[in-house]
Amino acid sequence: MFRVQGETEADWWEVEGLYDLCFAPGREALSSYRLRDGVEPVSGLSLTARDPQSILAGAIRYWPVRVGGRAALLLGPVAVHPTHQGEGLGALLMQESIARGAVLGWKRVMLVGDRPYYARFGFEVLEGVEMPPPTNPERVLGLDLVPGSWAGVTGAVERWQAGD
Repeated sequence: MFRVQGETEADWWEVEGLYDLCFAPGREALSSYRLRDGVEPVSGLSLTARDPQSILAGAIRYWPVRVGGRAALLLGPVAVHPTHQGEGLGALLMQESIARGAVLGWKRVMLVGDRPYYARFGFEVLEGVEMPPPTNPERVLGLDLVPGSWAGVTGAVERWQAGD
């Protein structure tokens, strides 16, 4: 029903429009956006989903970050057009992108979100991982792409630097 593929440069503004539709005004003021400033999304993990008429129905992006000096993926945002919510598209984008992240050799992924929703994908609260304020620590969640990869990883989440 949906065609999932990597986001291209041509998709950028359409995806931004979807995020504007799905999220509150001022979404770019969130602390997670400071970690994305001037950093390109991870190639091959930022995905779009289009319906049979090629209309954008959903999108997900990933950004590289460092936590305690170790590489991690920062998931988000993920959005589904209101006309397609409740059809499992968000779950499809999550599962497909997480699988691709593991294949590409990433060890860990994190996000800021609602534990009840993301727990079904295996995300748990990350103790000792500090997002820039103001972020509720109970919403900082992580998932091992390689078993045990979050063990012992603590500290501030930092912006990816060119050359990392």
